[in-house]
Amino acid sequence: MSRIKYYYDPKTCKYERYVRSNWDIALNALGFLSISSILAIVFIIGYYSYFDNPKELMLQKENKELKFYYEFLEEEVGKMNQMLTDLQHRDDNLYRIIFETEPVAKEIRQAGIGGSDRYRAIREKGINQEQLIISLHSKVDALKRQLYVQSVSYDEVTELALKKEEYWASIPAIQPILNENLNLLASGFGMRIHPILKVRKMHQGVDFAAPKGTPIYATGDGVVTVVKTIFGGYGKYVEIDHGFGFVTRYAHMNDFAVKRGQKVKRGDQIGTVGNTGSSTGPHVHYEVIKDGRFVNPVNYFFKDLSPEEYDMILELASKENQSLS
Repeated sequence: MSRIKYYYDPKTCKYERYVRSNWDIALNALGFLSISSILAIVFIIGYYSYFDNPKELMLQKENKELKFYYEFLEEEVGKMNQMLTDLQHRDDNLYRIIFETEPVAKEIRQAGIGGSDRYRAIREKGINQEQLIISLHSKVDALKRQLYVQSVSYDEVTELALKKEEYWASIPAIQPILNENLNLLASGFGMRIHPILKVRKMHQGVDFAAPKGTPIYATGDGVVTVVKTIFGGYGKYVEIDHGFGFVTRYAHMNDFAVKRGQKVKRGDQIGTVGNTGSSTGPHVHYEVIKDGRFVNPVNYFFKDLSPEEYDMILELASKENQSLS
């Protein structure tokens, strides 16, 4: 209960009971409310100066989580960039050297992404961490671009590997007849005495002397382009196009085992040794033509010979004697 107040009235010489007016009540109430409001504001300011509200606590926690995942993604992008750099190094300095092709140009590997402002949509959203997001997007886009270039490069290397396998299978790398004892090479490549004209003349192949009917084999994979018989010269002969600039010719044959347009593999029989055309005895005259130029066939006899046997063949082929055709 509120205390009853009295005041002394000199007119009546008595203590009269004090009665508050509505105005006094309103002023007191207003003062109380003002002081209360000020105290409340001070309390709230003081409280939030030292303590975070639940919403702020939630946002701070969310920011910490976002920062953690951003740093994690940054680290992962860095690792992927390092792995990609290793792959690029191996591609340029190993695979492409093996397959004898140029490395991928640096400006192609580092090519940028098109567009004057690729991240305009992000900028227009007004995100607080806009720069962090754009930076990560930019790194990911660059990584995707480089991965695409590397993927294309590996497709090219794969194609080169397949062609390389085909290339090695196509090289005329064996002797055209079975020559286990290395004693059938009768005349080598170079200047030799012509058996009929008896003058020194360029011998554009090698002669293997063997009994009539001895099998003759394709020395590399290819397609038969010529199966022909002429009087004089090569007599009965076969030509095989091996691709990659290689053509082989087998002359003075007795008969044929292939037809024009037929595909052959290294070691397939294509005919037999004969004595047709301008020949002085049963033998096969064998030629290798590389890019339109006659080359020494002995230089390609590496598939079926040991190093010692190859040296022996080279010595036999270097002797300047009389050719058989």
